[in-house]
Amino acid sequence: MQMNDPALWTARFRAVREHTLALAAPLSDEDCGAQSMPDASPVKWHLAHTTWFFETFILEAMEADFAPFHAAFRVLFNSYYNGVGEKHPRPQRGLLTRPSMAQVRAYRANVDERIAALIGGPLDGATRMRLGGLLTLGLQHEQQHQELILTDVKHLLAQNGLCPEYLDVPLPRLAPAPALAWQRFDGGVAAIGYDGDGFCFDNELPRHRQFIEPFELASRLVTNGEYLAFIEAGGYREAGLWLAEGWDWVCTQGLAHPLYWRRDEAGNWCEFTLAGLQPLDPARPLTHVALFEADAYAHWAGARLPTEAEWEFAAASAGAVPAAPLARTHAGTSAAASPASLAGAGSAAGQDALSVPHPGGAPEEDALQQMFGACWQWTSSSYTPYPGFRPAAGAIGEYNGKFMVNQYVLRGSSCATPAGHARASYRNFFPAGARWQFTGIRLAR
Repeated sequence: MQMNDPALWTARFRAVREHTLALAAPLSDEDCGAQSMPDASPVKWHLAHTTWFFETFILEAMEADFAPFHAAFRVLFNSYYNGVGEKHPRPQRGLLTRPSMAQVRAYRANVDERIAALIGGPLDGATRMRLGGLLTLGLQHEQQHQELILTDVKHLLAQNGLCPEYLDVPLPRLAPAPALAWQRFDGGVAAIGYDGDGFCFDNELPRHRQFIEPFELASRLVTNGEYLAFIEAGGYREAGLWLAEGWDWVCTQGLAHPLYWRRDEAGNWCEFTLAGLQPLDPARPLTHVALFEADAYAHWAGARLPTEAEWEFAAASAGAVPAAPLARTHAGTSAAASPASLAGAGSAAGQDALSVPHPGGAPEEDALQQMFGACWQWTSSSYTPYPGFRPAAGAIGEYNGKFMVNQYVLRGSSCATPAGHARASYRNFFPAGARWQFTGIRLAR
């Protein structure tokens, strides 16, 4: 990894970092310090942890006369890196009233200044190459936390009876969704996994062959209106539609609808969004459902969920690619990116107004729509290593591999995924009961 243009690298670094602060800007300090559940983290913790990543894995290893900004931050803002040392308990991150938001911003500014000095400083070729790889991983890591900031804030605000908005921007009503069509793929022996010279996470490698039977994939995501029909048909009361663990999950938690659906005083369905409580739009893609719900709906609809290999094969065969990076973003390395590959990753942060992340509609029939940028799409594939997978050495190797148990793979990207961050081989993963992310359903058969 060469870094022949330090000014460009510094600009990309600052763009991503500034966009994270822009995501926090609409929030009060009280908003940023609260934690709504153990799976979510306070915004203040996200701001500090992403800074901790650069301080711990880059400055500590490469900065002459390194000294930590605050010695206690090494424990407070470590997430899951056992190789680094002790960690503050995840469910108790909301108890960290100190440091203040002002101190966390000062921490970010201090580390940003030191990283910029390192980028522009005198380094030998090997060190500069290593710096490029770690910077790339750190920026990709921060983009993941940009998405988490939005989903964690949404879960937090949804707990408030005032139904507060993250952004006071109306969501337009969509035109009716096009009729669902089925796209046929002949399958065969397919190459799966990352194939390129840019960045990917280690869990996307190695590229390998899989045999895929002929299959069909739905042209678009399942809509709110279609899922409402499942509810009204008694879908949450029919045990035969559900996986055994899923039925226990429904019964234990008394569930009868997606996470953010609720009825207003008149009995009409509404949906909590980052624009506050909105009337349920039947044309919008369904989102915030667990794998259990996705699987039950698929059975009810006479279909199934795709495997991750089918999803990637279909995306490649149909030429489905993520949208070009936008001027305004949403929100061990196995391969390294050029700085140009980070273009659009927060590149206009703080310059243009943020828009409310929420899935949009499918504009066409008879084509694969919404593969990227609407909802992460559940697959039936367990999150396991690819044949020949090897994690990186050291604490960086804890990034993905150790989570390859009791999780399912999601493909695509969501409306909260930062522009330039998605790709067809990307493997997101969550437990089967998780639904606070922007997760949706694409059917297969």
